[in-house]
Amino acid sequence: MSTSIDLGRPISGDVIDLILEDHRRFEALLRDLRDSTADRDAVRQALAALHVAHAEAEEKHVYPTLRRKDAITEHEAEHGEEEHAEGHEAMLKVLELKGTDTQAFDDAVEELATALNHHLTEEELTILNPARDEVGEQVRAELGTAFATERNKQLDADCGAIDNVRRIVKAAEREGLLDEDSDD
Repeated sequence: MSTSIDLGRPISGDVIDLILEDHRRFEALLRDLRDSTADRDAVRQALAALHVAHAEAEEKHVYPTLRRKDAITEHEAEHGEEEHAEGHEAMLKVLELKGTDTQAFDDAVEELATALNHHLTEEELTILNPARDEVGEQVRAELGTAFATERNKQLDADCGAIDNVRRIVKAAEREGLLDEDSDD
């Protein structure tokens, strides 16, 4: 199910700016998801699509390039992937709930917000700051185009659909990116 909420469709730019624009979108969507007067179903669909598209584009293009440029360590790249997996898992819990006006929904949104806000802060400090210092403008622009292209491709493929998010979470479990006991 695609979304009617505008998630932006950049085609180029400095990868740092593009990632930060998405981070601000995440924060706005989380605010809307907490708002009981909002169309929470549409918001959760949009947030799922943005989260998957953003994470896939980072993992496919951004993290490997920053790693090759020695801007980040292998541990930082792996930690980013683990946090994406945790976000996908929390997103899946929000998507699987039938209603959006229950305490269970509010609790799932709180868990999702905690996971996403932690990741946004950490990524901005430990990945984007080193990228600013260690990677030149031309590489960041080339990376921005690759990031935007992959992000848009994912959005076009309805990447936030619940079945796809389930598949991503199962793959993350198999790869050991999620703690065994995180399903409490």
